[in-house]
Amino acid sequence: MKLLKLLAATTAVAAMLASPAFAQTRIALVVKSLGNGFFDAANKGAQEAAKELGDVEVIYTGPTTATAEAQIEVVNSLIAQQVDAIAISANDPDALVPVLKRAMDRGIKVISWDSGVAPEGRMLHLNPSDVNLIGETIVKLAADYLPEGGDVAILSAASTATNQNAWIEAAKKVIPEKYPNINLVATVYGDDDSVKSTEEARGLISAYPDLKAIIAPTTVGVVAAAQVVTDQDLIGKINVTGLALPSEFKQFIDNGASQAVALWNPIDLGYSAVYLANALVDGEEAKPGATFSIGKVGEVTLDDTNSAAMAAPFQFDKSNIEEFSKIY
Repeated sequence: MKLLKLLAATTAVAAMLASPAFAQTRIALVVKSLGNGFFDAANKGAQEAAKELGDVEVIYTGPTTATAEAQIEVVNSLIAQQVDAIAISANDPDALVPVLKRAMDRGIKVISWDSGVAPEGRMLHLNPSDVNLIGETIVKLAADYLPEGGDVAILSAASTATNQNAWIEAAKKVIPEKYPNINLVATVYGDDDSVKSTEEARGLISAYPDLKAIIAPTTVGVVAAAQVVTDQDLIGKINVTGLALPSEFKQFIDNGASQAVALWNPIDLGYSAVYLANALVDGEEAKPGATFSIGKVGEVTLDDTNSAAMAAPFQFDKSNIEEFSKIY
């Protein structure tokens, strides 16, 4: 009888260990800061990917403030936990390199996504879209509604944010080439903080009385700027545009503070990041020319910097904001 009980217990334990509930691979999805709707949506996709892959646990984490120092603390904790992979949207491309190199030295696979890390600090990087295309898109969103041109300003996230800085440089390059009547008067930084972004938007409006548009390539900043324009009764005088989550921004399309914004699907971005991190854990090699499956989204091919880009930004306006606000 005791032997039968022992065999039954052993069988039960074996069955539990074989169960998908016991994840074999732990992937940390590290975001710039928690409480950001964009990253919450990315986590939704990440969890979906983990469920599809079947033996993956996604640890959704990040600091409460969008700084490199805070992210370094998070990564050190993940190294101590001996996770299998880290997929990070970085607050600084260089400051995080030493701690991420330490992670890789410990056998942890490291990728960056959304906002990149310098190549020596990661194995591959996933851009949400082509950098130059994003830069041109954010300018075009303003220029389309300024047929005679005019003064515009950029309200970005942190001054060290890899992705925003690259997009802004691309925007500056395209302005004289395709939009010579657009005059970029200033670039300010709200650090992906709603309070600071609001202050910076107010400062732009005060400093530039002829301002016609505010371009915010950050989902936090674009909402803050649109709220300021609404509160100051400047709808129709200053157009707010940039990169926005439809669910967060619909009210400002509806009230006219913005004519149009753009974004890619953050759910797909988080989903794809997990697929790529898992592929590296499974032994696939990140090298120029390598092609990786990203599940239902398709596949990506790495360039000579081990970077890959997803789809072009999608525009949201009065014709479709209602539909997409129900999705993300």
